[in-house]
Amino acid sequence: MNQKIRKCVIPAAGFGTRFLPATKALPKEMFPLIDKPVMQMLVEEAVNAGCTDIIIVTGRSKRAIEDHFDSNPELEERLDRSGKFEYLQTVQWLNNMANIVYVRQPYPRGDGEAILRTKNLIGNEPFLVLFWDDIVDHEQSAASQLIRAYERKNASIISTVEVSKKEVSSYGIIESSDDARTTFGVERFLEKPDPQETDSRHWVIGKYVLTPDIFDYLQKATPSKKDWEIRLADAFELMRKSKDIYGLKIQWERYDTGDKLWFLKATISLALKRDDLRDDLKKFLKKIVK
Repeated sequence: MNQKIRKCVIPAAGFGTRFLPATKALPKEMFPLIDKPVMQMLVEEAVNAGCTDIIIVTGRSKRAIEDHFDSNPELEERLDRSGKFEYLQTVQWLNNMANIVYVRQPYPRGDGEAILRTKNLIGNEPFLVLFWDDIVDHEQSAASQLIRAYERKNASIISTVEVSKKEVSSYGIIESSDDARTTFGVERFLEKPDPQETDSRHWVIGKYVLTPDIFDYLQKATPSKKDWEIRLADAFELMRKSKDIYGLKIQWERYDTGDKLWFLKATISLALKRDDLRDDLKKFLKKIVK
């Protein structure tokens, strides 16, 4: 019988250099899509998929993440006195939405090393991993889709979307002989391959369900000679040689919040779906777009 997915790891120790100078003081994970930080969206995704424990891997200058999910008595008292009970309920809910703990990654040693730091907290349980770069807008979240696939396969599940041939060299790609299936066996990992090197179009996105033996392979993975980083992709490549790993074609409308243009697209797209913003935003866009 499969173990229930209760824990989620969210790596959030990166510098966010693509968004400098904004990220000099503000963690990239706290950038808001309208009025909700991306980090909150990830935590909500995990909680709504059934997770009760959230492990956020942070680094220096990330205190704002902890403050966001902590209580703020002065703010709550002010909202209560002014009768702004809807806002009060919102901020109080942040304090209690899940059991959130924090692990520090002192140096930028890669996504694999960040996950490895959570080993003692995860124990012998399968767990969800959500990176900040990808937001899924779909009636069923990516986390829920991954957990359902895990319940069928009882193995590590890697989320993927299909990219064009010209985009292959920009992403991590996985190969499979079961391309027709929604959930397919992984046969090889390729890091930003030349388009002529592979026929696969399965781009790996930063959402996974991992079995606890991933930690064994992370410890075996050879750090990069260039930057001494331990990469999750290298652990996957070791793992698939002795265990089944599956890819899952995610159903979604994807927003890459790690890219400036895509972040703007995400903000506009989500705003157009809100009743309180849609009409005025449409008028504004028609006015400025010639």
